[in-house]
Amino acid sequence: MPSCRQSCHPAGISGQVRGGFVLVIAMVALVLAAATVWWWGQRDRSLTVIQERGKVRIGYAVEAPYAFLTPDGKVTGLVPETARLVARQMGLGEPEWVLTEFSALINGLNLGRFDVIAAGMFITPEREALMAFSQPIQHVGSGLLVAKGNPRGVESRAAAVARSDFKIAVLAGSVELDELGGLGLPAERLVVVPDAGSGLTMVAGGRADGLALSLPTVLWMAAQPSAAHVVEALRVTLPAEGGGRTAFGFRTEDRAFREEWDRQLAALLPTDEFKQLTRQFRFVTDSMRLRRRE
Repeated sequence: MPSCRQSCHPAGISGQVRGGFVLVIAMVALVLAAATVWWWGQRDRSLTVIQERGKVRIGYAVEAPYAFLTPDGKVTGLVPETARLVARQMGLGEPEWVLTEFSALINGLNLGRFDVIAAGMFITPEREALMAFSQPIQHVGSGLLVAKGNPRGVESRAAAVARSDFKIAVLAGSVELDELGGLGLPAERLVVVPDAGSGLTMVAGGRADGLALSLPTVLWMAAQPSAAHVVEALRVTLPAEGGGRTAFGFRTEDRAFREEWDRQLAALLPTDEFKQLTRQFRFVTDSMRLRRRE
């Protein structure tokens, strides 16, 4: 029989109790973690719902070459065409397209009007507080559309802001609106428009001296036969100097759907098929061809 000094010492008993207590706590923590995973899995049926529906609803705003309509009414552009490929990889049919003003896209997403935002939307901390983003699709520079010949002689947005007679058109809800406000542009010199086409009309008609948008958009506009004789594009920043990262947008709670979309997107981005899309919509050649004016 063991002696009391070996088996009955209070410290020995206390150590056994503490060890047992730690084990119980660890087991409870594991059970709670498993229950949390199960609960979120039951709660987040976002991927299942879309798979059962057989199609994804996509909100977009017209801003070529990110997203626009062909003459026969087809939704196209780099972001919608990329979305089509991702949807196909997920075994879904042709997306259901929901045309929305750019400034209303996030609200429409969170109200459940559609499942994904596919537009020229940059990732920003302010937007990340309201929604979740996929991994970036493109990193693009900033641009400024001006009248042909750049009669005001501006070479940057800061220079445009510094001129008291320079009015700038900008999309409602865009990052450019925040940027110009940060540069000190007075409200009376801002021309807020609902879409890129309206901004082009303002510049072409002389009601605005410039349109601040991403570089691919102003390059695309300036290259159109109907506009090439009245407007031109200026590069403001290169991607390496700033610009923005475009991505798809999702409701924060739709984690399962977003993760599957991201997984398929990650597989698509390195392919020749996606690279062909960037060439088709001039996100590679034109964005690298135009040089900053000195």
